[in-house]
Amino acid sequence: MDTLNQSSSALAEQFRYLQRQLRDRWYSIDLFDQDDHDILVVPSVSLDQRELAKIDGFLHYEERLLFSLIRLRNPRTRVIYVTAQPLSPTVIDYYLQLLPGIPFSHARDRLLLMTTYDSSLKPLSQKILERPRLMERIRKALRPQKSYLVCYNSTDLERQLSVQLDIPLLAPDPDLLYWGTKSGSREIFKISGVPCPDGSETVWNANDLAIAAAELWERQPSLKRIVIKLNEGFSGEGNAILDLKPILSVAPGEVSHPERVKVLSDRLEYLRFQGKNETWANFSSRIPELGAIVEAFIEGEEKRSPSVQGYITPTGEVKILSTHDQILGGPDGQIYLGCRFPADANYRLRLQNLGLRIGQALAEKGAIERYGVDFVAVRQPDNSAVSWDIQAIEINLRKGGTTHPFMTLKYLTNGRYELSTGLFYDHQGREKYYIASDNLQKERYLGLMPNDLMDIIAHHRLHFDGSTRTGTVFHLMGALSEFGKLGLTCIGDSGQQAEEIYNQVVRVLDEETNVGANFNSQSSCCNLPIGWSGN
Repeated sequence: MDTLNQSSSALAEQFRYLQRQLRDRWYSIDLFDQDDHDILVVPSVSLDQRELAKIDGFLHYEERLLFSLIRLRNPRTRVIYVTAQPLSPTVIDYYLQLLPGIPFSHARDRLLLMTTYDSSLKPLSQKILERPRLMERIRKALRPQKSYLVCYNSTDLERQLSVQLDIPLLAPDPDLLYWGTKSGSREIFKISGVPCPDGSETVWNANDLAIAAAELWERQPSLKRIVIKLNEGFSGEGNAILDLKPILSVAPGEVSHPERVKVLSDRLEYLRFQGKNETWANFSSRIPELGAIVEAFIEGEEKRSPSVQGYITPTGEVKILSTHDQILGGPDGQIYLGCRFPADANYRLRLQNLGLRIGQALAEKGAIERYGVDFVAVRQPDNSAVSWDIQAIEINLRKGGTTHPFMTLKYLTNGRYELSTGLFYDHQGREKYYIASDNLQKERYLGLMPNDLMDIIAHHRLHFDGSTRTGTVFHLMGALSEFGKLGLTCIGDSGQQAEEIYNQVVRVLDEETNVGANFNSQSSCCNLPIGWSGN
């Protein structure tokens, strides 16, 4: 055991030593064209694989970091991109042809693709570590002192990759991951003075869960629903709703606390789960492993789910990158489907301020790189004016569903985000908006190959136009044939234009698959009730 602890301690110290080098190697995210580095991209979704397995085509989420290839527009940058299964050459060519001002062949020569040929449920980082010959090929491809590693999220697996390859990881130290859990997020909100829903600390078994739920109900007798969250989740998976309306006979004031706990305990098996095919038996088995919290469900006639994204540099500086209105679905609006940029003008600047305070608290804990904060906003009538009550829900210390669309916009337009307005401007000063989704999924799209999609894009001119900086950039193309699922970012000069572009893509795909358009599909995020008013 002492040897194991020493080994673990030595690994952690070597990792911290490498991360300190980022101060010298790191360039401002606004100056990436001056970067002269080898970037190793390992898009491992190193989260609980049992939760990820509930998401159609989750293995293809490795494609979400393909926006990193746009960095090849810098003629001195090299990218090594590792995946579990080989990427379609069509998909790679599609991204490289987006590069402005760089010959395709020059960019392709600076891109090295590697694969593990392993489609199992293990995280990609683990698959790489288990293949010493692959590790050696990666090591030989990297330029010493001019390389760094980027990933989807940082765990002990990514830390081991960093140390064994002797390159720094541009991501938070895995020892800080607690601050990205549900309970850790609540602590950061309290530290930074950001409002959040009433809730509990971490519980580790079903009995304590029922007690925490009873105590929350007693503090807030008017509650109608309680959210139960596993401490780690992905895109809303791992959340469940406890409906209190069927058990009002044990509401506060009606029975004793022990009686209320007993009824709540019996009621847990009737939770309404947000993930597909979830059961109480499976959900409860995860509580001793991951921990869980209970939280007040925020009600409201008009409710939105905005988010803010920030960046903490290796020198500790906090920058706000963007705000979004998230598009959610599922039984109770807990599942992430897509987003609109920017968030509504009524609260986007306020989101920036709250996000900055949270980022500063995270920076004091030692976190670096990207973070995102999800909120719930409820419209509140205030005399004749309209205001929004905003409460923070959770922190993501990783790249998320809003990362790749924003970075795609930034890299393709060479534009800037303006804090004073919360808007994005291209290099000519034009405002840019987008709607993005990872979940344009319809049964009629099953069997479409990436080459088929390219034919459709070319014939109907759906591609991104480099001259106007408008149009559609597609991703998750590898999930299209098997799952009928596609990701896309539709960029326009206004919110209305971005939505029109999105609707056109859906209409064309429906027509090309020989099925009449059906714009009532729940998977078509253009219909969800988040408008562009106030933008």
